[in-house]
Formats: sequence, structure tokens, C-alpha cells
Amino acid sequence: MVRNGGFAENIKLAFRGISTHKLRSFLTMLGIIIGIASIIAIVSTIKGTNEQIKQNLIGAGTNSVTVKIKQNDWDYEFDWMEIPDGFYPVSDETMRQIRELSGVKSAARFVSRNNSASVSWGGTSLDSCGIIGVEDGYFVAAGLQAVKGRLFGEHDSRYFSKVAVLDRPAARSLFSSEDPIGKTIEIQGEAFLVVGVTDTRNSFSPTIETMQDYYTYMGDKSARIYIPISDWPILFQFDEPESVIVRAKDTDSMTEVGRATADLLNGALGIGGTGEGQGGDNDIRYKADDLLEQAKQIQDLSRSTNSMLIWIAGISLIVGGIGVMNIMLVSVTERTREIGLKKALGARKSRIRSQFLTEAAVLTSIGGILGVAVGIALAYVIQFVAQVPVSISVPSILISVVFSTAVGIVFGLLPSIQASNLDPIEALRYE
Repeated sequence: MVRNGGFAENIKLAFRGISTHKLRSFLTMLGIIIGIASIIAIVSTIKGTNEQIKQNLIGAGTNSVTVKIKQNDWDYEFDWMEIPDGFYPVSDETMRQIRELSGVKSAARFVSRNNSASVSWGGTSLDSCGIIGVEDGYFVAAGLQAVKGRLFGEHDSRYFSKVAVLDRPAARSLFSSEDPIGKTIEIQGEAFLVVGVTDTRNSFSPTIETMQDYYTYMGDKSARIYIPISDWPILFQFDEPESVIVRAKDTDSMTEVGRATADLLNGALGIGGTGEGQGGDNDIRYKADDLLEQAKQIQDLSRSTNSMLIWIAGISLIVGGIGVMNIMLVSVTERTREIGLKKALGARKSRIRSQFLTEAAVLTSIGGILGVAVGIALAYVIQFVAQVPVSISVPSILISVVFSTAVGIVFGLLPSIQASNLDPIEALRYE
């Protein structure tokens, strides 16, 4: 009787059959290779683009979320709007609760004006400049560091020091190539001593390819000047409601941290959470600037646009599967006498069936592995030629190989059943 054999023997027989007909096997695998390579390249491009979108919006990895007072979905501008009823500066107790939230690394209060302040030094003035009054800890929460001079801290606020820290655009606009440290500038007619220049801890510039990219990613990048929050009433008004900047422990926590902070701030004012408000123009409450959510929305749009390409590439896998089924049927015909001899010597149907199924699965698995290699190479070619970012997805590689094996099993099922059902006598007579 024929030895029943096992999986290892079927693998050997499969490789022997493939090596006997190398060109035919390669042409059979070609549909699988093209399909898998296309999917790997498309998924890698989509993932790379999504990572770029996320990086463009979130920036250099500071993971900072700004929670401001908004009227509906628009910032409440104190430049020309009065303090809304029921809103007060954020209390120390509320800040303590915010800092104790899960996922919060640091938090600080601040107040700001966007364009209403006049700033000058000598004969130079800034037509558009943001003034931000910050408390101790703001620079850490915002991911800012001193690139010249120093930042101010608690002692500056405690003693009402009239000091200022400029960002790079403000320093460049006011002082050109001069060193601003130790110079005195005027803000709203009040003298402030420049003690430092600040910038983000990690240098980062978003990838800008179109005007839409500029407006989406760059936003408001006007010059900014930071002063101690204790000096704010000198320039503007007392008891102004404050915003809060929160630094999350990681990027994925940003959305939840922003919402939880807004809930606490609204709860302290008796407004309720971040859910439904009063509606209309009276819906004024704290809301987070959710950059991560914005990134996800753009990513979803990008993903939906490209999902059709994946389905189209998947069609080639079906075509490849049909090719596998066709060649396996040919193989059954070619090996009819061999099958008849095995069955005459006592081989069971399951033995014949598993042999042909294994051969089909091995054939498509090799095609899947080659397809992955071609797909990775193709992704980097696309990156080089089209300047499109790519990111290789390990899960998609594993899924592709498993799927290609499944294609072999599915499309090899009919030939294997046909082989196992051959009549041994008729098979031995086959010429």
C-alpha cells in the first residue's frame, strides 16, 4: 500500500512539481504577485500619507492641546468682544484637577490677543502680532524652549516683572539680524524688557505642496510675544477668562485629554460638559482645538479615496486565483495515470486531495512572498519618483501572505476534488 504521508511530504511534492515546470509556475503566480504587490504599495502609500497628515497637523510631537472659550465652533475673540456672563479666570483647584487627569503631562493657563495690540521697537512696528500672557509652566506645556536668553517663570509673575519673550518671527520682524536680548520694546505704549527668544523643542516644518496644504497645516503663524500673565491687566483688562494648554503624555491621548479638560473647565463654570449647549449664538463654552481629530478626518477622506484602488488591485488576486485553478486542472490531467496508480495501490481520496491542495497553496504562498518583496520595492520607487511618503505596514504584509495562501486553497479545491474522485481503472487507462 502507498504510505499515507504527511504535510511535510506534500510540501516536498509541491516544490518538486513547481521546479519541474518553472516557467509555467511563474506565469501562474504572476497574477498573485501583481495583486499583492499592488496592495502592499497602495497600503504603504496610504499609511505614509496619513502619517504625514498627522505629523503636519500635530507638528514636532509636543502633543499639546489648546482648550479655549468658543462660540459654537469659533474662537471667542476678546479683541472686540466683551467677557461673556458667568465666565471667570480658571481657579487653582480646577488646574489641580486638570493636572491630575489621566494622560496629562503638564498644563498651564494663558490669555491672548491676536491682532489688536501695537508693538514697536525704535522705528519698527509690528502690524500683526499675537500677545500671550502666560503663567509658569506654559512653555513646558507648549513644547517651547529658549534659543536665546531665558524664559520667565514664577518669580517674574510674582513680582510683576515687565519682561517679554519673543518667538522667532517676532524677533526677526522687530530686530532683523540684531540680538534682541536686553532691548526694550513697547506693547500698547508700555515698556517691556526682552529676556529671551523661543522656538519649539524640535525643529519641524509641515510638507506643503498646495495652497490648500498651506491653509490646512500652517494656520496662523504670525509673530507672537509672551509676557507674564500677571502683567496682563496693565495692557488689557482685569479678571479676563483664561484658556488652558495641556500637554498629553502621547499623541493618541490628545483627543481624550482635550475633551476631559474642557469638561472640567465647563463643569467649574456650571455649564456642563462638551455636549449639547444652549444652541445658536449663545452656545459659549470651553472646547479643545482637536488637531488629532482634524488629522483623522483628513486621513479618513484620503483612505476612502484610495480604498477603491485596493479593491481594483484585489481583482488581480481573483484573476490570479483563477489562473491557479486552471493550471491545477491541467496538472490533474497531466498526472492522471500517476493518480490512478496511487489509488490502485491504496491511496485514499483525502491523501490525493491534500496533495493537490498543498501544491496550490504553496504556489500562491510563493507568489504572495514575491509579491510582498515587489510591493515594498514598488513603494520606495513611488516615493522616489513621485515624492510621496510611504510607510511599510507589517500587518498588511502578514495579511497578504495569509490571503494569498487562502486563495490557493480556495481555487485549488476544485482541482483537488476532481483528482481525488478519479476512477483508478479509468485513470490507469488514460493516454
